[in-house]
Amino acid sequence: MNEASLEDLVALAVDGDATALDSVVRAIKDDIYGLAIRMLWLPADAEDATQEILIRVITGLGSFEGRAGFRSWVYRVAVRGLLNFRRGRVEGGSVTFEEFGEDLLVGLSPAPAQMHDAERAVLRREVKIACTQAMLLCLDRDHRMAYLLGEIFALDGKEAAECLEVSAATYRKRLSRARQRVTRFTESSCGLVSRDAKCSCEGRITPALEAGRIDPQTLLFANHPVAEVNKAEIDAVVSTIGRVCDGAALMRSNPTYQAPESLLQRVTSLAGGNRENSDT
Repeated sequence: MNEASLEDLVALAVDGDATALDSVVRAIKDDIYGLAIRMLWLPADAEDATQEILIRVITGLGSFEGRAGFRSWVYRVAVRGLLNFRRGRVEGGSVTFEEFGEDLLVGLSPAPAQMHDAERAVLRREVKIACTQAMLLCLDRDHRMAYLLGEIFALDGKEAAECLEVSAATYRKRLSRARQRVTRFTESSCGLVSRDAKCSCEGRITPALEAGRIDPQTLLFANHPVAEVNKAEIDAVVSTIGRVCDGAALMRSNPTYQAPESLLQRVTSLAGGNRENSDT
């Protein structure tokens, strides 16, 4: 949906059009959820945060003045919400890149020989996504968000700085530092980026299973619904994981996740009640 059509729907939603409101929420929910899951790691936390952010967006639609694009306005609301979401639960930076790199080398071994190829491919994908998510958590929240906005979601510098409510210079410094840390780590520790790195996704399957870090019966990422925007691309590479050129490409190779449909239903119900209360 282009920006003009979306803003037309926003105007209708502000006037009380429930169908337009539903369309607005559907147009932005995956963007918010995708940012949240990369920021918070766990899908359950991302769902909770997305619900809170969507309600803030819906109840605050009347304050959207149109001076910037609607999606830019939504990103600002989302960034503010995520930087303050349950502060202390997933702070990031508590494990350094150095500690994480050492942990990845513990127990590296081939996947069980009796494991079917299809199962091995799914578990390899789960390990790869979980590992890249964990890399992001080695950054503190401010640097992680700057990295996500600049490298993964490709916002321009001015827009990203406004979302973070910092100066352009501060944003550039955060992004530069985050890039350097991710690049240095992936080049030394990730077999998908560097041929010299010892760690491999397949080699991590057995230690991850033994440590209980992944559960084949309840995979967090590999079986998560993927947004249609890149479903065909993900389906095409589901059984293989190829080498990428750098840390940013590695992060961008993860799926664009689809926010659960149940989340949309809860949000519209809760937001409807909040709007009715605000009108009385």
